[in-house]
Amino acid sequence: MTTDTAAGSGPRAGRREWAGLAVLALPTLLLSLDLGVLFLALPQLSADLGAAGTDQLWITDISGFMTAGFLIIMGNLGDRLGRRRLLLFGAAAFGGASVLAAYASSPGMLIAARIGMGIAAATLMPSVLALISTMFRDARQRGFAVAVWMSCFMAGTALGPLIGGAMLEFFWWGSVFLMGVPVMLLLLVVGPILLPEYRSTDSTARIDLVSVVLSLATILPVVYGITELPRHGVRPVPVLALGVGVAFGVVFVLRQRTSRHPLIELGLFRNRAFSGALAVLLLGPAVMGGVGLFVNQYLQMVGGLSPLRAGLALVPSTTLTIVGAMLAPALAQRIRPAYVVGAAGVSMAVGGLLLTQVPGTGELGVLVAGFIFVGFGFGPIAALGTGLVVGSVPPEKAGSAASLSETSSQLGMALGVAVLGSVGTAVYRERIADEVPAGLPAEAAAAVHDSLPGALTVAAQLPEQLAGAVVGVARMAFTSGLNAAGAASVAMGLLLAAVAVLVLRRVRPVGEPTAPATEEGRTAGVAADPAGRR
Repeated sequence: MTTDTAAGSGPRAGRREWAGLAVLALPTLLLSLDLGVLFLALPQLSADLGAAGTDQLWITDISGFMTAGFLIIMGNLGDRLGRRRLLLFGAAAFGGASVLAAYASSPGMLIAARIGMGIAAATLMPSVLALISTMFRDARQRGFAVAVWMSCFMAGTALGPLIGGAMLEFFWWGSVFLMGVPVMLLLLVVGPILLPEYRSTDSTARIDLVSVVLSLATILPVVYGITELPRHGVRPVPVLALGVGVAFGVVFVLRQRTSRHPLIELGLFRNRAFSGALAVLLLGPAVMGGVGLFVNQYLQMVGGLSPLRAGLALVPSTTLTIVGAMLAPALAQRIRPAYVVGAAGVSMAVGGLLLTQVPGTGELGVLVAGFIFVGFGFGPIAALGTGLVVGSVPPEKAGSAASLSETSSQLGMALGVAVLGSVGTAVYRERIADEVPAGLPAEAAAAVHDSLPGALTVAAQLPEQLAGAVVGVARMAFTSGLNAAGAASVAMGLLLAAVAVLVLRRVRPVGEPTAPATEEGRTAGVAADPAGRR
């Protein structure tokens, strides 16, 4: 790392740091690939292992639950024990769990492997971001490095269905889990050479085990509840889970105020850049996740595309997401990040507005265009929001900040699916209630009324003419739900823009000179006015 600095900047990174960034791209790419390939492999592995419907839900959901639950804990462990050490431990654990998943012989064994993969992923994500913050102390370079990290994640999301589809064409379902093994082995070999170690210099720092338990008791029930509500409607168990999570959350916050070694430094939230960026990272993924749910279903169940062709149809949106993420740091050097993020929120709102016009005939032009605007807006939000969070805290707190950034994004994604999914489902059921063709058995009519997948399943067992009528009304009702979700995403995008402009308006363009950062309030490598820390 070179020592020449510009006013308001830290030391500039050299060749070793950039090579280290390439190494850190490996687990990032892998984790996003894992999200896409599992859904493609689910039919094959379910048939092979005899996984029932409940087993399938746990196989797909449990990894995300574990990741969300352990992010804050692992971010703190990295700060205390060493970020590189935790990253390499997580890589080894993820590789081992991937092998266990690939050769699972029962649903229970696969679920156990997915639990291990989820916990290991929670060690990787904050460690990667914290190491980027450590390696790239110059604000402008850090912004670019975070954009590269975000682009790798989005590239993996786009490549997942394509690579997974190709592998499932020629190999057995377990092969999609083995993709991660050579990647993690490479990380274990070159990581100690290229990546620096960093840990807190506070020798008195300890892990508050009570806070650890309260953190898990807060996040796991909340994520479970908001994931299950749109899937099954308002039922006692998800509602109870939400209530339990919120109650433990209150106790957790009170504990952080009195603990000598808190998992979360509540004082960080007094920094406007930090708290505003977390709000942005909640709203942006909420729009992206909720809209993405409908777009993927429309492509396959209304447009009639195969999973592979649906993945190809999403490539333009992913490409523009990467473009937006890479452009954002350069724009933020000339324009205040608040206005860059605000414009990105408006782009997401424009995309939602286009989605309100998608027809129920399976035509894809308006749908793809709308999702392009959503993706183009999401790129700057994710890149700049993450940079603001990890750059607005002292170096010894970067792991904790990175974990909060990832937790906010995970909760935002789940909330978006819950809120927009509930809106779309309500509209679907209202539209189809009076349009279900006469003559259907009560059980079949109930399935048609419940969801579009249920309607398509029923239609496959009906005479051709009646099946066509059922499919037609179900697709139109689903499209109405998509249009309503698009309208809701317009409101969410505009809210995001307003939050960014109002809360982050004092954050200066990246690299502008500023007073030396303090323990209370470094800004995201982007200088802030003194008032911005109040």
